[in-house]
Parts: sequence; C-alpha cells; structure tokens
Amino acid sequence: MGTGSRVLAAAGLLDGRPATTHWLAQPILRALGADARPDERIVRDGSIATAAGVSAGIDLALWLVGEVFGAEQAQTAQSIIEYDPQPPYDAGHVGKASRAVRLAATAQQARTVMFSAAVPQLAWRSAIRRVRARGKVLRRPAT
Repeated sequence: MGTGSRVLAAAGLLDGRPATTHWLAQPILRALGADARPDERIVRDGSIATAAGVSAGIDLALWLVGEVFGAEQAQTAQSIIEYDPQPPYDAGHVGKASRAVRLAATAQQARTVMFSAAVPQLAWRSAIRRVRARGKVLRRPAT
C-alpha cells in the first residue's frame, strides 16, 4: 500500500513536494513531509512521479513509456497488456466508495499489514536513518 511513495518520503526526497499514494497511506506520506495529493492518481514533480495505488501505477508506467519512447510505444504496451479499464463497480476512489466499503477496505488493509509485518520496525527505522544520513552526506557542499 503506497510503498514507493513512502520510501521516497522517508528518504527525504519528497520534503515539501507534491506526491500521491494509496488513500490509506496519505496520512503517512504527509507525516513524512510530502505535500500529499489524495485526489490525484498520478503526481509528477520534476524528476519524481508517484501514483495512487496499483492501477494508477499502471497509468504511471504507460505515461513514462510515452515520455521516454513516444505515444505510439505507450499505446503498443497498453495493447500488449490489454489494459482497458472498465470496472464493473464505481468504488475505485475513496471519494466514490460508500462508508461501509471504506471501513471494510481499511479493516482488510489493517489485517494485511499486520500479517505481513514480518520485517521488524527497528530494521525499517534503521534503514530510513541510514538513507537520510547518506542523503545529507551527498548534499553537503564540497570544501
């Protein structure tokens, strides 16, 4: 759930910059210093682009192919993976989902996070500190 954006934010790369992520991770993104944009599927700011969930990640990947290789190649990739979203329901954005669906989604994500929390939080925090420290070293002006 929003792992890429959270890693970028934890590393300090999104400090004050606009970004998006899965709707449940928006508060985390904001707490890590990003200018969270919960209503946007894709946010591009300079050389950083973020997406709000799995299907938005596909949209972002196709956009990136278009930027690098041109619209025809992006459309070719879209055709190859047969990406033609036509969802049978209209609850794909938190703003469209009913309260019951939002509560069920939140509960399911909480169970998933609890189940998959095999990596100790201490290791995660340590990794964040190391990445941020390395970033500070890289940003120091030469003397």
